Amino acid sequence: MSVTIRAARREDHARIVAVVDAWWGGRRMAALLPSLFLEHFAGTSLVAEDEHGELAGFLVGFDSPDHPGEAYVHFLGVRPNLRGSGLGRELHDRFARAAAERGATTVRCVTSTVNTASVAFHTSIGFEIEGYDESLVADGVDDIAGHVRMVRRLS
Repeated sequence: MSVTIRAARREDHARIVAVVDAWWGGRRMAALLPSLFLEHFAGTSLVAEDEHGELAGFLVGFDSPDHPGEAYVHFLGVRPNLRGSGLGRELHDRFARAAAERGATTVRCVTSTVNTASVAFHTSIGFEIEGYDESLVADGVDDIAGHVRMVRRLS
């Protein structure tokens, strides 16, 4: 399947939140991705579309204003039938290259401890586990058992 990756746009938000819960197996995740992320960070975020213009994946990320030299991936999603295709790695790699061009030397992300597939994916593409946060329940989000803080060094 042919996929095109481009910079995100503000109007991509509705497409993303329309599928994100289903892509996470029914977990209520949309509340973690309010529209402000693409209102303020579309230029550093990415969208992947298949040859029919359908959403194939996305990465919402930004440069840290408080930690110069660091970038942060807030959300990465790949359509379930495209997992294992390399699209998630390509989205992360493109984000990391662009962040490095802007001066970043590290990329950070956080994933749920219950999402073992995410932890395995991130470690397979060069992230290291930095630590763990205790359980928390975010507004409208259930079954988050805690968080794994991860880092990828770019240089």
